[in-house]
Amino acid sequence: MKKTPYNIYQCIDNDLYNDKKNQWWQADSPLYLISSSFNPARISYLRKKLITELNINPQGKLALDIGCGGGFLCEELARVGFSVTGIDPSEQSIQIATNHSNISGLQINYIIGTGEALPYDNSSIDFVFCCDVLEHVRDLPKVISEISRVLKPGGLFFYDTINRTWLSQLIAINILQVWQSWAIAPPNLHVWKMFIKPKELRLLLEENNLEWKDPIGLMPNTAFPFVLHNLRKRSKGELSYKDFGEKIWMKESKVTSLMYIGFAIKH
Repeated sequence: MKKTPYNIYQCIDNDLYNDKKNQWWQADSPLYLISSSFNPARISYLRKKLITELNINPQGKLALDIGCGGGFLCEELARVGFSVTGIDPSEQSIQIATNHSNISGLQINYIIGTGEALPYDNSSIDFVFCCDVLEHVRDLPKVISEISRVLKPGGLFFYDTINRTWLSQLIAINILQVWQSWAIAPPNLHVWKMFIKPKELRLLLEENNLEWKDPIGLMPNTAFPFVLHNLRKRSKGELSYKDFGEKIWMKESKVTSLMYIGFAIKH
């Protein structure tokens, strides 16, 4: 893969994370769905792979969350036992994340920066996390190169992202962003051409000394008609975002054609 052409990258609205109206931790904000509908599956997968299968103790291990946003995943990682740093280009998001971690009594380091230029020495980080972020960056090869550079030998890179398929075009773009009868996400939150096929990500990882481990899919917890029904209720104001998140969330699946989650090990 190459750096995303500018004419495609300019279609994505990454500036929404700087909008003061988008308060990450407000339960009736669309951004809060990241915490309620996506993070439980991420943390479950992490615990299964890291603690149960690999028998790794996370206590005190250095963990870097790239594209941390308002700190949802960072706070979960801190509670697991990691020593956590979150990095994000949005000053607004970093301020929100810092304030919330202080309120929560969690020791998390937050800095402003990008995945293309990580401010860390070679082989200095135990674990890197990048969830719901890879499909937002312009220079994906550079981000993967930087992740490999800062990881210690034997260190792990955890990620999830959206597959570039007809199903993701239908659901992630048309239903969730475009078609107002169901749309729940901000316009231009995602751009379909920036989604990443598993074989593309695997090649990038292997080119950067990261051993690919087969990912699994992420799909809604319930039948698609029920998802549409609740999306419609949300669009009509009959459900809050908080209510929606309590009904619909992502779970592990054999189907990877919408989203997939996985990890890689640094050689």
